[in-house]
Amino acid sequence: MPSDTMPGLETGSSPPRQAQILNGRFDGLTADQTVEELIRTIRAGERGILSTVNVAILMMMRSNPRLQRFVDGSRWTVADGQPLVWASHLWQQPLPARVAGIDLIDKLCARAVEEGIGVYFLGAEAGTVRATVGVLQNRHRGLDVRGYADGYFGPDQAEARARAVAESGARLLFVAMGVPRQEYFIEEQWKNLGAQVVIGVGGSFDVIAGLRRRAPVFIQRAGLEWAYRLAQEPRRLFRRYLVTNSQFVGLISWSALTQISHIRRATPRP
Repeated sequence: MPSDTMPGLETGSSPPRQAQILNGRFDGLTADQTVEELIRTIRAGERGILSTVNVAILMMMRSNPRLQRFVDGSRWTVADGQPLVWASHLWQQPLPARVAGIDLIDKLCARAVEEGIGVYFLGAEAGTVRATVGVLQNRHRGLDVRGYADGYFGPDQAEARARAVAESGARLLFVAMGVPRQEYFIEEQWKNLGAQVVIGVGGSFDVIAGLRRRAPVFIQRAGLEWAYRLAQEPRRLFRRYLVTNSQFVGLISWSALTQISHIRRATPRP
């Protein structure tokens, strides 16, 4: 039986951490490798949490110790942002690729059909999560959706939401309630959720349901997906991206300069 110990490192072995970027530790996994790790965990009867971290979340972690502890304790942490992949090269521990939460949803649903794994969707508004489930069931015929529910509930309803997931028998749970609310919910209700693999996926349901557009691939590869999102929701996202992106660039630049200085001091002079 899966263990109920929080936060997800309780059984089995995880891939070694391969890149330290500022205050974040990231697994050197591609999206396909991440899917294989999660499926293997479910097959083995183990449990684990996957955190997908982008620049905004990494910066949020610096001022939010609870969120930092949650991500540090996750069984897997992947870089959901091209700038993080680029930054990993500064420490000669390059990450192989960006691993986006929205891509994992599709890939995992495809594998869930093959493996007969039940899936649960929790988050967003009622109409949005219902539309998300419809889209994914059309894309992945035979997807075993054990249930879904919106993310608009108070603290007094959180345990009931979690127990509904457990009673459904779903082994894979996607939680889309935004950061850090989804992480707090997973942390607080871990023992009640029952699902073996739990992933916080932020606003992915809005994109899948068609409420927001995803950036074209060339914009994603250029590391400018944040700008594409900002253009769609300027009032809500302007301050967040202005602060977090500036903070990230400043910290990375300082770290790079410090590293260069250390290398120069360590290099023997002729």
